[in-house]
Amino acid sequence: MPSLDTVTPSGRLVIAIAAALVAATGALDAAGAPKVATFFVAALGLAALAEVFGEAMEQVGKRIGPGPTGLLQSSLGNLPELLFAIFALRAGLNSVVQAALIGSVLANVLLVLGLAFLGGGMRHGTQTFAPEGPRMLVTLLTLAAGAALVPTLAAKLGAAGHHTAALSDAAAVILLVVYLASIPFWLSGGPQPAVARAPAEGAPRSAPTAAKPLWPLGLAIVLLAAASVGSGAVSQWFVSALVPATKSLGISTAFTGLVIVALASNAVENIAGVRFAWKARPDYAISTILNSPLQITLFLMPVLVLASSFIGPEHLTFVFPPLLVAALAVAVVVVAVVVYDGEYSWLEGVALLALYAVIAAAFWWG
Repeated sequence: MPSLDTVTPSGRLVIAIAAALVAATGALDAAGAPKVATFFVAALGLAALAEVFGEAMEQVGKRIGPGPTGLLQSSLGNLPELLFAIFALRAGLNSVVQAALIGSVLANVLLVLGLAFLGGGMRHGTQTFAPEGPRMLVTLLTLAAGAALVPTLAAKLGAAGHHTAALSDAAAVILLVVYLASIPFWLSGGPQPAVARAPAEGAPRSAPTAAKPLWPLGLAIVLLAAASVGSGAVSQWFVSALVPATKSLGISTAFTGLVIVALASNAVENIAGVRFAWKARPDYAISTILNSPLQITLFLMPVLVLASSFIGPEHLTFVFPPLLVAALAVAVVVVAVVVYDGEYSWLEGVALLALYAVIAAAFWWG
């Protein structure tokens, strides 16, 4: 492994803590420890790995720009989500997988984006960004929300109700085609850095911060890969402890999938986007945060729908509980309104967080 000499002492401490938590989670699982203990240690391990991943992604982002950074971050960051879904489908937990997938999208576009806007806005004042890329991201998210809405309506209203599996497979193939068509756009630069504008009148100006040493590219890539692989392993142990732990704690299955699993399995990319906003890099923050739900809806969900027949006992479909689809649609519309003008403030962050809290509360009782 490349030398850690260029990593700050605090950074090396975080890496050590993450490695220790991964080892501890594996040991607890192997020893048959109480599932609640394994559940919480695994969650801590995912959070520590997220910090390592976020720092490494920031180092890579300094070299490749916001568009490719968002694509790379979401591709690696969603690995734990993919592994969790595979393990859960094998166990026949299709409803948990559906809730976790929609929950991941909601967590990114409402909770994480809200935290980024709140933290970045309070620290640096109103922030501006190039709106073209975020608008395209929201457009594609709207398409994905429609792909979930149409099969659900078809099943609930009777049209094609007996062909939901075939309709879901067709929608999955179409979404994958759109995803493949979008890759060249992001690799060619995607959202471009905003032209510097004067801060809004009365907005606080951020104080200059000391630049961190630039890591060797090889070190950043190795840590990205290690954090992604470690997150995958911890996600497996997390899933094995999920059902018994949540039953012991009295938490509903719907809330578990929508909130707990979604946050834990996406911890890697959640922190990365908030870090960019905290450091006054709004283009990177928005690209990183919105690319993740886009990858979930255009790539991860279609792949799981098509592969579910070979993975688990039941076929995963795009027919979701109506409340999940309604929450997704409302969230996408709200985010489209927020990012359209090319700037954000801390109050918009509060609004996104409030909507997420309302949706989460609606699923607390099942």
